[in-house]
Amino acid sequence: MEKKKVSRKELLKAPDEFMTLSSRAVLFVREHSRHFEYLGMAIAAIILIYLGINTYLKYVNKKGQNVYNTAYSTFYKNMNPNMNREELKRSAELFKEVIDGYGLSKVSQLALPELAYLKFLEKKYDEAISLYQEFFNEVSEGSPYQSVARLALAACYEEKGEFQKAIETLEQIMSGPDALFKEQAMLNLARVYRLAHQKEKSKKILKEFIKKYENSRFLPIAKAQVDQSL
Repeated sequence: MEKKKVSRKELLKAPDEFMTLSSRAVLFVREHSRHFEYLGMAIAAIILIYLGINTYLKYVNKKGQNVYNTAYSTFYKNMNPNMNREELKRSAELFKEVIDGYGLSKVSQLALPELAYLKFLEKKYDEAISLYQEFFNEVSEGSPYQSVARLALAACYEEKGEFQKAIETLEQIMSGPDALFKEQAMLNLARVYRLAHQKEKSKKILKEFIKKYENSRFLPIAKAQVDQSL
């Protein structure tokens, strides 16, 4: 069957498809203007919330950093044999302010071990342990900071006379993937075994250390401790 040809006159009379779609779109928007109004308001609200949060976080970061810098400066100015206890107490208060008042700031995590160490110096070992544990839980899995936290925790347990907990904590470092602090952990473990009256285990650890770390800067210490135990 022969297809009927459309004349030029009929084509000109036919509605333009693009114009028809545009008209329908305009009509749709008019009919649903209330919905589009709500959508626009929602988008505007989201943008305002985002900008507000972003501005607030910048403010918190700045304020938290300022307080942290003051605490840090006060702390390390007094880390000497003639340390000023009142100044160290003030430093601890500032670090706590960073943690409690500016918890969303980037430096709040750094303030945890600093405050923990100050508690350690004050012999408040349970508070120090709690802070070191919180720091440990906040850092990413496998981070070297976890080994640092474990070394600090072991020191707290050692000072409390909880030698078995100290031993278990140090052994976790030695069995972990992070090699950076294993030498220190091994020497500390030998010392804790000695304090726990397990001299044979202490001597065994020291001998393993001497064999394993021939180029260690701690080698003279390990050899001296072995000689003392003979």
